[in-house]
Amino acid sequence: MMYNGKSYHIRRRHNTVKELLSSGIITIDYVKSKDNVLEPLTKGLSREGVERISKGMSLRPRISHLGGEVPKEISNLVDLEELDLADNSFSGQLDTEIFNISGLRIIDLTDNNISGSLPPNIGCILPNIEELYLNDLTNLVGTIPHSISNCSKLNILDLAGNKLTSLIPKSLGYLTHLQILILEENNLTSDSSFSFLTSLTSCINLTLLVIYFNPLNGMLPASMGNLSTSLRTFVANSCKIQGRITNEHLGDNYLGKNQLSGSLPNCLGNITSLREIHLGSNKLSSNIPPSVGNLQDLVVLDLSSNNMKFWLCLQRSSQKWNSIAVKVFNLQLDAAFKSFDTECEVLSSLRHRNLIKVITSCSNLDFKALVLEYMPNGSLEKYLYSHNYFLDIFQRLSIMIDVACALEYLHHGCSSPVIHCDLKLSNVLLDEDMISHLSDFSISKLLGENESNLYTKTFATLGYIAPEYGLDGLVSTKCDVYSYGIMLLETFTRRRPNEFEGDLSLKQWVSYSLPEALMDVVDVNLVKSMGNRFQKELDLVASIMKVALDCCAESPAGRTNMMM
Repeated sequence: MMYNGKSYHIRRRHNTVKELLSSGIITIDYVKSKDNVLEPLTKGLSREGVERISKGMSLRPRISHLGGEVPKEISNLVDLEELDLADNSFSGQLDTEIFNISGLRIIDLTDNNISGSLPPNIGCILPNIEELYLNDLTNLVGTIPHSISNCSKLNILDLAGNKLTSLIPKSLGYLTHLQILILEENNLTSDSSFSFLTSLTSCINLTLLVIYFNPLNGMLPASMGNLSTSLRTFVANSCKIQGRITNEHLGDNYLGKNQLSGSLPNCLGNITSLREIHLGSNKLSSNIPPSVGNLQDLVVLDLSSNNMKFWLCLQRSSQKWNSIAVKVFNLQLDAAFKSFDTECEVLSSLRHRNLIKVITSCSNLDFKALVLEYMPNGSLEKYLYSHNYFLDIFQRLSIMIDVACALEYLHHGCSSPVIHCDLKLSNVLLDEDMISHLSDFSISKLLGENESNLYTKTFATLGYIAPEYGLDGLVSTKCDVYSYGIMLLETFTRRRPNEFEGDLSLKQWVSYSLPEALMDVVDVNLVKSMGNRFQKELDLVASIMKVALDCCAESPAGRTNMMM
């Protein structure tokens, strides 16, 4: 199994003969018969051979690609500590007599043609086992015996690439010395609560957990956060895992192609050792927590094919740049490819201080993203509706003037006028100086020479959309003017345009209230902050509301333009 050039099959170092002799490990030689069946040197492990092994620890053939059945005579080697028959062509049944050597510390039968099942009493007959490699056998079937919990010294268990079935036993949690557990590519299952994962919280030395390509089909437990802080890698791709990611101590993780939902936990950015996060092809939503940008060692972040578009800050110490934002497109949506192409086309040709800046892009068949300038203060929507922030009248006015400057450039300062088509507060991003930058050009339109409008089948956000856009799909720069007017009203009333019911709209509500009942529609937080300048600031808001309503005229011809 390979991930980004790293192998998660744990293979022990095969020493040279000189090293074996110098360490006191004696290796028995095997020779091939004419039928390509192994025969022990000096006929079936004679008394002399047994004595030689008994004085040492290891049985390891020096000839590879050996065939035939594993000699039963091996069970005579009562003092054998290491049995290494890996990477050969041994066949036949997994002989339980091999497991009757109670002193065995290491068994490695990797990659042979052996069939059978694990002995039900394996934990009783191998009390001293430390490393057990039974991966990639041809037909190893059955279950993982509960008695394996009695192998109290076990630190490596590799059963990958077999045909094991049934529940993964929660008794694995009794293996307190376990460091590596590899169960990939079987047909193992779990109960709905993933009790075996919960049990592994007792394995305080666990560093590698690999269970991918098993139909586990359960809810990821919150107890995952209690797994060992030494856990460096968790691989569980394609396991039909559901639920939310709530882990605080999770190491590098491969959880792609599951059914995980919700958002990434804020604590993810606290795991400073994280280098790889693979969460593609799930059902994740919302934004990435800004704390992820603090992961200085992060080299792989795969969040492709989820149910969202999102932003991510990746901070680095490079003198060339301090932070970036990554916008990943959800390729499960039919319009994603076109949206990516449109945004690349528009942003690559635009330069203005109030537009989001594109640094580079990433595009292939499975992943499309834009690398953008990072806006540390988030969106205007976040600031306006948060209980933790407050924007005074002049901050709000300054932000909306910035947006107007951006629109003036798009409509009148480009060789081909650009219609944004989706103006709203969440697409206005604020930098560290609270200067606004217009973003998200995924459904924008470029007007050709002598064109003043065009038709589209792509619709913007309800509440901000101009009447002719919503009814007929007819878009022009005057559609952006209408949306800008709605944004002005929202910014100074702190009322969302889509929260009104029936025939009443934000525009009508403000229009009906002016000029006599202006106080009834202005954001109450603004009114409280006016202080000694109350009347002057209230008059300023009244002027702003009038401009907003002029922008929102029902007819495009009745609307102003963005020329200043």
